[in-house]
Amino acid sequence: MRRFGRVDLTVTDMGFGAAPIGNFLRPITEDVSDAMVQRAWDHGMRYFDTAPYYGHGLSEARLGHSLRWMPREDFVISSKVGRVLKPAARGSINFAPWVNALPNICHFDYSYDGTMRSFEDSLQRLGLERIDILYIHDADVFTHGPEKAKVYFKQAIEGCYPALAKLKEQGLVKAIGVGVNNWEIMLDFMKAGDFDCLLMAGRYTLLEQEPLDELLPLCEKRGAAVVIGGGLNSGILATGAVPGAKYNYAPAPEHIIDKVRKIERVCEAHHVPLPAAALQFLLAHPAVASHVPGTRTVEQMDQNVAWISHPIPKDFWAELKHTGLLRQDAPTPA
Repeated sequence: MRRFGRVDLTVTDMGFGAAPIGNFLRPITEDVSDAMVQRAWDHGMRYFDTAPYYGHGLSEARLGHSLRWMPREDFVISSKVGRVLKPAARGSINFAPWVNALPNICHFDYSYDGTMRSFEDSLQRLGLERIDILYIHDADVFTHGPEKAKVYFKQAIEGCYPALAKLKEQGLVKAIGVGVNNWEIMLDFMKAGDFDCLLMAGRYTLLEQEPLDELLPLCEKRGAAVVIGGGLNSGILATGAVPGAKYNYAPAPEHIIDKVRKIERVCEAHHVPLPAAALQFLLAHPAVASHVPGTRTVEQMDQNVAWISHPIPKDFWAELKHTGLLRQDAPTPA
């Protein structure tokens, strides 16, 4: 268990990332979805992250079903705002990248009223009486491109942020934050508002440490908790530098392939699985409260738990820094 920054919450250092149970890229059955949530619980995970966008509401519906009879005081759940779902005929919906999602169209809506609507709808889909953490979702360059991102950033600060602050003031949520794919816009949000937390999708990993320059020090100063999603950079830090390896949801570029190969050689010398190093690295920074890897099967979840527990010698981290594969100022596991 770790304290969630400055707010009155504690989370487990590994949480359950519920994007895959929204049928990301390919379907997962109801039984497998439920089995993964139950196995996460059995492993001791007590933090669960979802969003309306994941499967157009399917992830929230499945997660709520699996958690419905668990003691509510024993777990923390986060969801997101920034999209409002509206029912529609399946034939009229572009579900990509989701498969067999719920029959809802996703509309970007970063307004005050849209945020309140999104929050209420999420409670209904989850079938729970409260959500502990709410993030502003995908108001970033990765999702919208540079010009639209500026527009949506302004809308989010003027609409989402006051709505989230009101929900927190009323005691309906305990923490408010931002979940995006670009660390630069996270820094903009932190400077523009008083946020409790960030869900950082990929940008602080064994391959990327730019947030060490300004963003993570600011989080430490403010007492803002950081949650890491995509800590395996969407694939390559799990598979290694194999043909077709994915980096940020696309084929990995050559310079990333080359860096991963070099890290793999250090891993082999110290008998350390690459994914174990990648996952354990995330938790070494004092601002990081949890990470939420997504899994498609119970076996993948069990593997993640094994990796996070795998012994790693201090010499391994020292060699990564000595060879320039890891920043000198990057905190590493004790």
